[in-house]
Amino acid sequence: MLSTIRRKVDAGERIDQEEALFLLTKTDLLDLAPLSQQWRYRHNPERRVTFVVDTNLNYTNVCDAYCSFCAFYRADPDHADAYTYTVAQMMEQIGAAVAKGVTTVLMQGGLNSALPLEYYVEMVSETVRLYPQVTPHYFSAPEIMKMVDVSGKSIGEVLRALKGAGYRSLPGGGSEILSNRVKAEISRFRPKGKVDDWTRVHEEAHAIGLRSTATMMYGHIETQEEIIESLGHIRDVQDKADADGQPGFTAFIPWSYKRDNTGLAQKVKQESGPNEYLRAIAVSRIFLDNVRHIQASWFSEGRKTGQVALHFGADDFGGTLFDENVMQAAGFYNRITVDEVKNVISDAGFTPVQRTTEYDIVEVFDGHQSDESSSAPVTAVSGG
Repeated sequence: MLSTIRRKVDAGERIDQEEALFLLTKTDLLDLAPLSQQWRYRHNPERRVTFVVDTNLNYTNVCDAYCSFCAFYRADPDHADAYTYTVAQMMEQIGAAVAKGVTTVLMQGGLNSALPLEYYVEMVSETVRLYPQVTPHYFSAPEIMKMVDVSGKSIGEVLRALKGAGYRSLPGGGSEILSNRVKAEISRFRPKGKVDDWTRVHEEAHAIGLRSTATMMYGHIETQEEIIESLGHIRDVQDKADADGQPGFTAFIPWSYKRDNTGLAQKVKQESGPNEYLRAIAVSRIFLDNVRHIQASWFSEGRKTGQVALHFGADDFGGTLFDENVMQAAGFYNRITVDEVKNVISDAGFTPVQRTTEYDIVEVFDGHQSDESSSAPVTAVSGG
């Protein structure tokens, strides 16, 4: 089967789900690197790795989804740690981020039934009015479905209201693993939607000209087959966008589940390691032949693993994420500066390129030399 897959990759042909499962479970890790790099350079032929200067803000941690993998949410709005910021308070936070050079704000929050659709629309319109240089990369599919629920409007009506306020792009959160079995299990008390909810939101967003990203959080209760099923749903959504001449997904971003302070930790005794992450990156690059960018994560996986992922099919290094609270609530604290992002990329043998959310180029750092003297060589990662 590996010979068949190599032939298909050489010819730029699509592999099927059975072949993707073979790559994920039975192929030697180092065999995946050249295969994934072929697709990487087919989509992005230059030795460039992009990144965005962004921040991740949360407007509320009040949530009624009760996801067992999440340590961030508070179910009781009167809990001492619960919060819901006003639009004006969020604008102050965005202003502080803009002062750091941020060009994109990734904003997500809990599923808070007390917030009307008008709150979200105003969040977008005020961002665009006060900070026109910022791309509002706001509100994942479950948040859109919450707006549908509280407003009584359709998905299309909600998205058009947001777009009318200046909405341009939505993040891929809420996918986790696109399997109804997994979704029902990890959000048992009040399931956070079904696969169809996530795919419908993104399909309808693409249909009105909005861009989005696709994500996957793996390493908990899913099977290897369900990882491939999840990738299959994403490829199908992009196929539909391509067929209809719509923008579709800009990038795919996988990351591993972090267990500290989460209810799901009772079932998941060990987190996924670097080798599993590199497999996820490589297989997604080969299988998602219609998604141009695959994003490596310095944030969730560590800088060195993220750096190695650039040799397993990834062509993007994500964002600076100056503010981030969801992963921190799960006991994972990781921060990076713009200069450090550039150093990590150049140390891996690539040219750092700053981009926007839409992957327009802001600046190319040709000839960038790392000022870090302790850079480790890029090698295969052991463990996991």
